[in-house]
This record gives sequence, C-alpha cells and structure tokens, in this order.
Amino acid sequence: MKGQTQSISFDGREIRLTTGRYAPQAGGSVMIECGDTSVLVTATRSSGREGIDFLPLICDYEERLYAAGRIPGSFMRREGRPPERATLISRLIDRPMRPLFPSWLRDDLQVVATCMSLDERVPADVLAVTGASLATLMAGIPFNGPMAAVRVGLLGDDFVLNPSYREIERGDLDLIVAGTPDGVVMVEAGANQLPEQDVIEAIDFGYEAVCELIKAQQSILKDAGIEQVIPSTPEQDSTLPTYLEKNCTKAIGEVLKQFEQTKGERDDKLDAIRTSTAETIQGLKENDPVRAAVNANGKALANHFKALTKKLMRQQIVKDGKRVDGRALDEVRPISAAAGVLPKRVHGSGLFQRGLTQVLSTATLGTPSDAQEMDDLNPNTEKTYLHHYNFPPYSVGETRPMRSPGRREIGHGVLAERAIIPVLPAKDTFPYVVRVVSEVLSSNGSTSMGSVCGSTLALMDAGVPLKSPVSGAAMGLIKEGDEVRILTDIQGIEDFLGDMDFKVAGTDKGITALQMDMKMTGLAVNTVADAVNQARPARLHILEKMMEAIDTPRQGLSPHAPRLLSFRIDPELIGTVIGPGGRTIKGITERTNTKIDIEDSGIVTIASHDGAAAEEAQKIIEGLTRKVNEGEVFTGSITRIIPIGAFVEILPGKEGMIHISQLSEARVEKVEDVVKVGDEVTVRVREIDNRGRINLTLRGVPQNGEEAAPEPAPTPVAPLT
Repeated sequence: MKGQTQSISFDGREIRLTTGRYAPQAGGSVMIECGDTSVLVTATRSSGREGIDFLPLICDYEERLYAAGRIPGSFMRREGRPPERATLISRLIDRPMRPLFPSWLRDDLQVVATCMSLDERVPADVLAVTGASLATLMAGIPFNGPMAAVRVGLLGDDFVLNPSYREIERGDLDLIVAGTPDGVVMVEAGANQLPEQDVIEAIDFGYEAVCELIKAQQSILKDAGIEQVIPSTPEQDSTLPTYLEKNCTKAIGEVLKQFEQTKGERDDKLDAIRTSTAETIQGLKENDPVRAAVNANGKALANHFKALTKKLMRQQIVKDGKRVDGRALDEVRPISAAAGVLPKRVHGSGLFQRGLTQVLSTATLGTPSDAQEMDDLNPNTEKTYLHHYNFPPYSVGETRPMRSPGRREIGHGVLAERAIIPVLPAKDTFPYVVRVVSEVLSSNGSTSMGSVCGSTLALMDAGVPLKSPVSGAAMGLIKEGDEVRILTDIQGIEDFLGDMDFKVAGTDKGITALQMDMKMTGLAVNTVADAVNQARPARLHILEKMMEAIDTPRQGLSPHAPRLLSFRIDPELIGTVIGPGGRTIKGITERTNTKIDIEDSGIVTIASHDGAAAEEAQKIIEGLTRKVNEGEVFTGSITRIIPIGAFVEILPGKEGMIHISQLSEARVEKVEDVVKVGDEVTVRVREIDNRGRINLTLRGVPQNGEEAAPEPAPTPVAPLT
C-alpha cells in the first residue's frame, strides 16, 4: 500500500499526487493533497447500455463532515442530500472533463471525488478537478488530456495562486482556470468590477500554472508505465450522411438563409424536410443500404440530419458572416425591459426580454434571521443574498414532470448570484437579507444572463441601493481550422452548433462574473481575450436599454416589505438587552410588535412593517444600553409605586427608584401623598450602587418650571496653617 507520490511546488505551495495506494478496484484513483486538504478521486468505466446515443458521464463530488472534524447536524447524523456547494463542485468537475472524451464513446463513466480532509487554507474544488484528469488517465479511458485546474486570486495588485478561503474573501477576484495542452477549456470567475484586461491577465497567469500540473501528470504516467489512450474516431458507415448531404443540403441551406423567419417557423420547415426525406427513404428498395441504415437505428436519421444542419449553419457563419437570424456577428438581439411589472406585494420585479429569451425576476427583502445556514465544509456558514433560477418546461414549448431543481438550475442561479454580489450595498447600511427568483418564461439562449439583467431590474425596483447596475451577455465561437468567428449574444441554436458558451456579466466599470464552457479540447488565451473584449460593448448596449426602464433604485420600499433599523451597541451589554431567560427582549418585541436580531459583534437589527414601532424599539434598546452617570437629570413618568418608594422610567426601558426619603425635603408618610403612577417628574441620579441599581432623588430638583432651590452655602473652614 505504499503507492507512488509526486510533489509539485509552485508559488510557494506544494501539491502531492499519490497513485496506486487507494481504491484498488476503481479503474483509476489518485489522492491529491495540498496542505491538510486531501481529496480522493476515482474514475470507473463500465460497458455501455443499449440504445444510448450520448456520453453517459457522471461526475460526483462528495463531502464528508469528518473532513472538518464535525458531525452532521441532521436528525440521522449522517450526510444526506448534497449541499449546494457540493453540487456546484460536481458541475465544476464535469464541465472541463466532458469535452475531452471522444464524442463516439458510449460506455458508462463515473468520476467520484471525495473530500477526506479539509484545510481551511486550501479549497478542495480545484484539486478535485485536477485529480479527475489523472484518475481518468490511470483508468486507461480514451481522453484528450491531461487536464488541470487552478484558482487565481487578486490581492492588491498581485495575483495569488490557489488562495485560501480568507484570501478569496478579501480579494477582488476568484477565478478558476482549467486547461489542456491545447489551451483553456473552462473559466469560472467572480470579480469586483475588474477591467477586462486584468481578468485576461489573470486567465493567462492561471494557464501557466495549469501547464505545470499537466507536465506533472504526464510524468506520473511515464513513471508508472501507463500509456495514455488517445481517442481515435472509429470508422463509421458514411452511406446515410452522404445521402443526406446530396439530397438535403440545398433545401436546408434555403431555410437557413430566410433570416426574417421566427425560430418556430425555421424549426417547422427543417422538420418538414426531415419528414419528407424519411418518407423518400422508406420508398426505396428494401435492400437499399440507405433504407437499411435508417431501419437499423431509429435515431440515425435524426442524428445525421442534425449534424448536417449544424455543419451548414457553421459554414454560413464562417463564409458569409451571417447568422441564422440575419444578425451580424457582434449584433445583439432586440431588447425590451420593464420594472415593477407585478403588484407591490412583490417587493420588486423586473421583466427582461432579449429576442425570444424572456425572464421575470422578483426580489424579496427579509430580516437577518432569514439568512440561509450552510451545512457544508465551507468556512462561510451563512448566505444573505440568495438567487434562485427556475426553468419550467413551457419556456421551450415542452411538457415534462416538474421536479426539484437540477444541477443546471442550481448552477445558473449561483452564476447570477456571483454577478450581483459585488454591487450589493454593505450590510451596515442595508441590513436586509435579499432573495431573488428568476423565472424563465421563454428560452432561446442565454437565460442565465437574462436572469442577471432581470434581477438587476427587480432589485432596483425593490429599492436596493446597488452600487452599479449589472448586465450580461453570452458569447459563442465557431472554429473551422484556422478560421475563428466570435458571436455576440448567442441564441439556442448557436449554442448547439457552436464550440463555446462564454457568459460575461458586469457593470460599466468592469466584470463581476465569468463562465466559459467549451466543446473543444482547448482554446488559446488570446482568443479568450478577444471574446472578453467583444462582450464589453454588448454589455454596455444591454445596460443602456435596461436604464431606460429604471435608471436608479426606488427611493421607497414596498409597503409590504419589512422596515429594518440597524445600529450598534456595546457587545458587553447584549446580556442587558436580552435579560434573564430572554424576558427583556421578549417584552420589547411584544410591546412594539417587532422582530429583533442581535449579532455577537453588537449589531442590532430591528424588523417591523411599522416604522414608528421600529423606532420605539430602538429607543428602548438604546435606553437600556445607555450608561447613566451620577448627577444627571432626567424627566420621566412614574411607572409603579411600592411602600418604600416610586419607580421612574428615566430612559426607554430603563428605570430608577426614588426612595421615600428622597421624595421631598419634608417627611413623607405615604409615597402616594407626593406622586402617583403616570405623573411626570424631573429627577436627579443620586447614586448607582454596586449592583447597578439607579437611585434617584426629587430633592432640590425643580418641577414643572420651578426654579431650582439655591444651593446651600458651604460652611467656611479655617485655612491650613
């Protein structure tokens, strides 16, 4: 069980790759470690199933709370449904891996990454991506790798390779770059409105480190005597593709050149061509090889027809510079935007449409107690901004059962969340928890960026004081040999026929989020840079259209939104506000009908639908926490009377007692002879005893406009001799 370990050092950090020691029955396995973070990654292949016409790849990231020395908080005390971050890391592994497998592979493939130990200084996600590549190579699966991934942070003016969680939080950039020897294959990023050039330099910086990890994998394979299985396309029967190319090319080409038609009209015409072709083929002789090829595989005709359509579309773009809807390569589809489309019971709403893609976003304001608690390995245990994305079947004119959100929905929601977070106001100025829900009403490409735009409109309509509005656009790419064409604002069919889906979101100042996925084995960094730069004028154009709907956040909140007051008290006085067994704070909430949250740092947040009630609660808490000094004079009401004195509320929520002997200069037989409950009196703080009790006096204190009694002259004393 010794295995083989190879270490790679770069940028002051060491990554260790151990093979041949763990999971001996898996096709391939590697333990990849950095610091005290350890991730076991396995890759397994099994025989393909009948009728499968796609690559059945499953990538799973498994979190075990023992990795952080914790026991799960669920009733069963074991891990259950994967948390959101685990789902996102599963996607992070899948996205750079999938395009590197040959398109003809139909065997079941599964990559499982299990976080066995977590060092808070070293995130596990990029390690899992790199480990997935090596495990696949060790398993002897056909794979256009090696592939590796690194994270790049920006602290000040310096790029940091594989930063810690704290460095990510403090930095202006969180970028993940995955690449192969052929170039960049995936980019994932969140940024604090960074200029395009800074992001491009970060991608280039990260790809250099990726190349070092690729060399390490090649070295391990060489030392282990394992030859990489390079995919080679098996020979396929060209009878049917040749027939379709000869008989359908002209008809398909004519349809693709009718730029004025809608998506539905184009799809109907293409379906009609395919149906007519199918009827013609069935009219051929029974022994005809074309008819035999179609009858042997029920999906063959549809698949080859799609492939031919895709080929012709790409040729039209590369040769003629024309897209299927007649747009220029850098042209954005028609845009419409509206804010406040729903009644104000919805705190904020925005409708954004680009071509046939339509997204309705809503914003809901909540109190600090509405923050989401995250039960996972990430040190950040709370989310105060939630972005949820829904993709119902009617958005693409289909019917299917509606289930809980899948990986795609979760991923698109978090992408939009990442785009918006950098422009949200600071917690101390806007203490609300915010939830945005993006409902995709119609989909024809780039719904994730549509949700960014719609959500910006909704947040501004809700009165959230965003630092800057955010827009987004999806970029595509066609590469034929040395010919490269970058497409702005791709629609659904261009996503299908293209080689890249590159989503770019940001403000007029810079980028806030990136997500790039490839269908190729790699893309040069300079081409990625061209796509980033081409996205900027598109983003600004979209932003201009959005500002026509609403250019600044609403001044007032919805009448149905909670009102929050936030202020700070001395953390040592939190116990005073809460009181024994919580009686004090419970009394305040019942008296004012408010909701009160107190953080350990002393930040108090009061929530109420009645602004006056919230202010009353604030006055009470400020009164409870205000330090009272001897000699201070207060005016307050008598709240209760006992035989030995009377209590006065000198500050909201804070009482002091006037002893019966301090009610008057003369002797007082009964307290009620001088004061009654409800009387307003002016008192002086006589003393504060060692138990913190406030003792008051009326003696010598003018009441109701009376002049103060003259201070007695001090008794003269003889001078010191």
